[in-house]
Amino acid sequence: MGDRSFVSSATRDRLRISAQPLAVAVGRLGFSPNALTVLGFLISVVAAALAGLSLWLAAGIVGLLGAAFDMLDGGLARATGRTSKLGGFLDSTFDRWGEAVVYAGIIAGALLIREPLTGMLAAGAMSSAFMVSYTRAKAEALGFRGEVGIAPRPERVAILTAGLVLSGLTGGPAVGPWLQISLGVLLLTTTITTIQRILYVREQAAEAEVDR
Repeated sequence: MGDRSFVSSATRDRLRISAQPLAVAVGRLGFSPNALTVLGFLISVVAAALAGLSLWLAAGIVGLLGAAFDMLDGGLARATGRTSKLGGFLDSTFDRWGEAVVYAGIIAGALLIREPLTGMLAAGAMSSAFMVSYTRAKAEALGFRGEVGIAPRPERVAILTAGLVLSGLTGGPAVGPWLQISLGVLLLTTTITTIQRILYVREQAAEAEVDR
């Protein structure tokens, strides 16, 4: 099935390489890769709190900052030879946790200004994003590959933060159409990604049965 995400693996690799000097510079300030992971999560919590107050533009800007830290922790670990299974586990866990709290903040912000459609779209996107992560984790636990799909986490973060920023620029405290559009796109693409991963595992399972 292959990698069919919006951003190619080669592009993601180039972004990681370009961010590595900055990661090393941050490491010289005394930060460890795991500390950057936790800091990125805390920034996501701040973004969620801002979204809960319907401060969409501020939430989007802070969310972009959190995404930047998400790139730095892995880069610092690779540059300093401090990669570890624990670090990978913490990175994945806090990334998904941070993503979930931002969705929760959007739901709270939508309820605050009585925008039920936005809240429902955010809840749906959050549920489907969880399934994207779960299907990969379960597939790999069973010995299959599960990393395919059009909407892995970096793409989801980019779409969500773009929607927050554009909504804040055009709608103020009210929900502009951009946030609803981004949430709708996320709901659709994460659902497609979940189905892609299910089918990919099914394909691998069938091949394993034939090889027996």
